[in-house]
Amino acid sequence: MNQLLPSLAELDRHAEIQSEFARWRTGYGVIEHALETQAAVFRLAHQLVQAHLQPDLASVYRLLQAVDRLGSAGLWLVVHMTYARRARLDGSALDAEDFKSSPEGHTGGSLNMVPAYAGYLGLNALTGSTRSWLMGQGHCVAAIEALNLLTDNMQPEQARAYGEGEAGINRLLEDFYGYHLAADGSPSAPLGSHVNAHTGGGIAEGGYLGFAELQYAHMPLPGETLVAFLSDGAAEEQRGSDWIPRWWRAEDCGMALPIMIANGRRIEQRTQLGTHEGLEGFRQHLSRCGFDPIPFDGRDPAAFVCMLWEMEQRLARRVEEKARGLLSYPLPIPYGIAETVKGFGFYGAASNAAHNLPLPGNPRFDDSSRELFNTHVAPLFVPQDELESARDLLRQSRQGRPAERDSALALRRPAEPVIPPLNYQGNACSPMAAVDDFFVALTCANPSLRPRVGNPDELASNRLGGVLQALKHRVIDPESELEAVDGKIITALNEEAVVSACLANQGGLNLVASYEAFCVKMLGAVRQTLIFARQQKEVGRPAGWLGWPLIATSHTWENGKNQQSHQDTSFCEALLGEMSDMVRVLFPADHNSALALLPSIYRARGNLACLVMPKRERPAVFNQAQAEQLAKDGAIIVDEQAGGDAILLIANGSYQLTEMQRAAARLKEADVAYRLIYLQEPGRFRAPRDRWEIDGLAADGVTERLFPERMELRVMLTHMRPEVARGHLWPILPDARRNSVLGYRNRGGTLDTEGMQFANRASWANVLAACARLLDVPRTALLKPDEAAAVAGKGDPRVLR
Repeated sequence: MNQLLPSLAELDRHAEIQSEFARWRTGYGVIEHALETQAAVFRLAHQLVQAHLQPDLASVYRLLQAVDRLGSAGLWLVVHMTYARRARLDGSALDAEDFKSSPEGHTGGSLNMVPAYAGYLGLNALTGSTRSWLMGQGHCVAAIEALNLLTDNMQPEQARAYGEGEAGINRLLEDFYGYHLAADGSPSAPLGSHVNAHTGGGIAEGGYLGFAELQYAHMPLPGETLVAFLSDGAAEEQRGSDWIPRWWRAEDCGMALPIMIANGRRIEQRTQLGTHEGLEGFRQHLSRCGFDPIPFDGRDPAAFVCMLWEMEQRLARRVEEKARGLLSYPLPIPYGIAETVKGFGFYGAASNAAHNLPLPGNPRFDDSSRELFNTHVAPLFVPQDELESARDLLRQSRQGRPAERDSALALRRPAEPVIPPLNYQGNACSPMAAVDDFFVALTCANPSLRPRVGNPDELASNRLGGVLQALKHRVIDPESELEAVDGKIITALNEEAVVSACLANQGGLNLVASYEAFCVKMLGAVRQTLIFARQQKEVGRPAGWLGWPLIATSHTWENGKNQQSHQDTSFCEALLGEMSDMVRVLFPADHNSALALLPSIYRARGNLACLVMPKRERPAVFNQAQAEQLAKDGAIIVDEQAGGDAILLIANGSYQLTEMQRAAARLKEADVAYRLIYLQEPGRFRAPRDRWEIDGLAADGVTERLFPERMELRVMLTHMRPEVARGHLWPILPDARRNSVLGYRNRGGTLDTEGMQFANRASWANVLAACARLLDVPRTALLKPDEAAAVAGKGDPRVLR
């Protein structure tokens, strides 16, 4: 790890003087300390004492001995979590009935995470400083849960369930992949297959491989440190993780310490990094990208301690050298590569079988597998007196600092933002102008909240020119006044990377804008954040980060010129399928309706908003009072003509409102009664799927006031696919025989807006044809003959323009 490390002879002399060092260097069980790690520990101990972080060298070595024992016990417990129903704390062999009928677990990866997480805990204990942690491979959670139990780092509900010695451990074993349900259908155990809201210190599920790599550098604020455990399989995912040096700035980023667990295997084959050539090529790639790759022994907890300490020191030195003008961005970001084999410490290591169930059979039914289990867990066992002494040392280290479960990132809750004055407009303009002006003013009013803007490509084209002018693209070598080294806009032609920069910025203010069709590429990252935040709410520890909007603009109905790849309503439809209390799906029709939504979005905690809105100029439909009422209720009456058997017209989307207004004018000419409703927030009018989603519904009485039962005939024109809208909104579209829903029918091409509407049977004329069907009158009662012919596909579509 450093050219100035001591020689073997010097280490031998040190061991003669320092008996605790001699005791530690012998290792414990399967944990062995390579010469390079011994030398690194020697240097670490002296540095900690010189920095007054430890009273003497012996204290360092005693704590590292404790880390070895906790690491070994963690390996022992992880294997039991996969296979056993009970553990024997005297170390005796298990019998057939002690094993599970159906073992399950991501055993190999979890075993690899034990030395890593034990090393992380050890460094916190040695330095008296609590770093946050993130694990991209969330299926390796058994390692975290095992060591959290062994070090009393559990959330209260886990402590109640698993904190009672042998009985608690056995409940942990029963609950791990136990599939137990509560009466309401939720999992009854405070434990899961991945990192979840019960996991002490957990901040992300890690179920989607690759997203931790895109997010970790954007997570810590200055003064904070995040240790990010990453997967070599995820390194094969997508571009973005190798761009971190492009984005990291000491002025607004805390220390980010990436550690790659290079075990060389996916589920059923080697990774590219599983070969010498692949690993060497990866190191070279990291270096070319601006990282400082450092390989080390990934089987030894002490090696993780030393590596994390070394990474911190290197990055701090480079920041100091940058301040002195000796370096410039990008700074070489230290990147630890923990070389190991999949499933280290147990039978089947380095094989494909190590991923899940390494034994050849089930020990409950197979004698040879049972013998293999007992043989291979024996070296991992730690007697209770030694384990208790090790636990005590780590518990004592928490005096005066937060436990790892209470790290800065785990308890993130930024200050309430100051909302700037709202400037409503009376003229036609782009709804995006409301966002542009508001976000610039919001960042100016809240200098303590770090801003991040996620931009896949065309911020100016999407009418966010003011944001671009004020916040600027973050680059290494600016070439215009719209770029800056300290810019706040993360721009890359990679939707997952830019949305991840904002999802990770849970201590600040965020904004993402993209073409609607390409927002779909953000969906996995967004969904992972929503799921984790929902779990946090359900366990009574709701996420504290500030809400923000994902803006889908240049959308389907105004992007016809670019072929059907640019015409896709899937993003808002998919998010409408998520829980409405976690993500609001909104369709502001004009500038004022967009502006009125923004204060509530940015004041929210732990939820997002999807705004589907045009970038072109749109007529001013709503004044300030109407826009604010619309933001409050989710829908509003735009126009109506009294009379019997009135048709309820429901517009959802800006262009859809314009078409509905044109259709309403024809109904008025024909003396047909109607009510025109603008539906801005569909999720307010759905049937709630659980008690939390009730909070996202329209207030009592609003639904009946806007959509009275007496108005049975209903026509809806939606931005979305009709089937999706009808499915979510069945409470206000109760009788399919007496309503009609029009919208995007997957028709497109190189068309203009009117062409898109005609191709999808979603124009004003199609609305009138639907009205005629419900009223049981000929189309020509509401349409001119040539218009009716065009709607029937037998005339010239141009007559409808």
